[in-house]
Amino acid sequence: MEGGNEGVSANKSNATLPAQNRRAMSRGTAVNGSRPSVRLRRGHGARLKRGHPWVYSNEIDMDAEAKAIPAGSLVRLLAPSGVPMASAFFNPHSLIAARVLSPDADTEIDATFLRARLEAASKLRARYCDIAYCRLVHAEADGLPGLTVDRYGDVVVCQVNTAGMERLIPELTRALGELFTPRAVVLRADSRVREHEGLTSYVSIAAGAIKAPVEAHEGGLRFPVDPLAGQKTGWFYDQRDNRQFVAALAQGCSVLDVFCHSGGFGLAALAAGARSAVFVDNSQAGLDQAARAADWQGVVEKCAFVRAEAFAEMARRAGETFDLVIADPPAFVASRKSLKPGLKGYRKMTRLAAALVAPSGILVVSSCSHLVTSEDFAQQVSRGLTDAGRTGRVLRTAGAAADHPHHAALPETAYLKCLTLQLD
Repeated sequence: MEGGNEGVSANKSNATLPAQNRRAMSRGTAVNGSRPSVRLRRGHGARLKRGHPWVYSNEIDMDAEAKAIPAGSLVRLLAPSGVPMASAFFNPHSLIAARVLSPDADTEIDATFLRARLEAASKLRARYCDIAYCRLVHAEADGLPGLTVDRYGDVVVCQVNTAGMERLIPELTRALGELFTPRAVVLRADSRVREHEGLTSYVSIAAGAIKAPVEAHEGGLRFPVDPLAGQKTGWFYDQRDNRQFVAALAQGCSVLDVFCHSGGFGLAALAAGARSAVFVDNSQAGLDQAARAADWQGVVEKCAFVRAEAFAEMARRAGETFDLVIADPPAFVASRKSLKPGLKGYRKMTRLAAALVAPSGILVVSSCSHLVTSEDFAQQVSRGLTDAGRTGRVLRTAGAAADHPHHAALPETAYLKCLTLQLD
C-alpha cells in the first residue's frame, strides 16, 4: 500500500477520469443557473412535509419537461398546488428522483453552502470524537445527500454517490480545502449505488497528493489505510465504539476475528490484553494491512493470519474453541431480492461462530445490510444459536458510532447492527 501511493498527485489521477465524469465536474456550478421546477403529483408531499429527504419518481409529475432535466440538476420542488417546498438534486432516471438539500426552494447551492454544512458537521463531531480521524459527513444525516467524507489526519476521502453531488465536486473540493487544508482530497466514486444514478465508477485525487503512510487512529492504535484501493474509503470508523466495548472484555482471551478486514476488532482486543488472535479473511490485501498494523502495535507475535472463505474456515475449525469470537461480515443483502438468502446467511454465520465459542465466552456478530432490520437480525442470531445448541445472553445491542448519525426520518440509514453475547 505505502509504496503504491507514494507521490500520486491530483493532476495524474484526474487524467484517468471517464469523459462523462470530467464533463460533469466541469459544469458543477451550472446547478445554480436557471433552476427548473418539479411538481409533486396530487396526493403526494405529506412525507416531504414530515421531513423525509427523498422523493420517489412515482411521486413526481414526470412530464416531458421533467424527464428532460439533466441528471443531478438542482430543482425547486413544488407541492401539487404549486407552492415551493424545497430545493433538491433531481435525477429523472433514478427511483429516488429528488434528494432534498434545503427547505428553501431557492437556496444557493455553492461552495459557501457546502462549507457551512461541512463546518456544522465538524463542530458536532468535535463534541464527542477526534475530528481528525472520523467520519466527517454521513450523507442525508448531515444535509449532504450522496456524500460521505472520512478524515485520516490530513487526507480526506469522499464517497460521491449521486449525480447531484458529482456536479458539485469542484465546490466540494474548494470547501474542504478552505476548512481543513488537507494534503490530499481523494474521490472514491466507485460504489455500486452509482449505477442507479447512471454514473460510471472511478477513483481520483481531486487535490493534492498521496504520500505514504496514510493512517487511521483509533483507541490509541494506528492502522494503515489505503484510500485509493481499500474497501470503501479504506477504514470502517462505524465499528469504533463496538471495538472498544469488545476490547474491554478481552483481557486474557484467545480471539478469533472472522471477516477481519484490517483487523480492527482483534487488534483492539490484543491491545487490551488478549493473549492471542487468529485473523481470517478472504482478502490478502486486508490481511496484509492487519499484519502491518499488528507490527506497528508490537503484537505480531501473538497473531496468526489465515486467508480463507470465512464460513469454510469456521466449519474446518469445528471442535476448537476461543474465548472471544467476532464475525463482522460485509453486507449479505444488497437488494430486496437477496433478503431471504441473506437472512439465512446470518443464521448460518451465527451457528458456525457460536460453535467455536468456549463456555462462558463472548460472541460478537454484526450486520451492515441496511435492508435487514434490527429485529430480523436478532431473530436470525437467535435461530443460529439454537442451531448450534447454545444458549446465552445479550450483553449489548448497538449500531454505528456517533459520527455515523442517521436521518431521523430515514430509518434505513441506521444500517449497522452489532450484538455482543455471552454464551453458556
